[in-house]
Amino acid sequence: MSANFSLSRIVWSKEGDRLYSFEQAAYLTQTSVSLLERFASLGLIEPVGSMLHRQDLIRVVKLQRLRRDLGLNLVGAAMVLDMAEEIAQLKAQLRIYRMASKIDR
Repeated sequence: MSANFSLSRIVWSKEGDRLYSFEQAAYLTQTSVSLLERFASLGLIEPVGSMLHRQDLIRVVKLQRLRRDLGLNLVGAAMVLDMAEEIAQLKAQLRIYRMASKIDR
């Protein structure tokens, strides 16, 4: 397999986050480059040029799990993940609000 070089290459973003090539991401998520390209074209993941962040890989795995386990289509799986993320953010905000209100007492 000629991807050995690209699979071993480490790239970092300007912010210091590790970036993964589509080939590396396909290997790590047990998918294919064409599927990742499809996810990117649909806006389900957000590549930085031809590279992906770790959170994109995690999202791919979650999307695949929702498709496999619940039989959701890509759009449905993406909506579930987006709503779950929003709920988590709202819960975090609520915890901060509750902590601040306890301090004010």
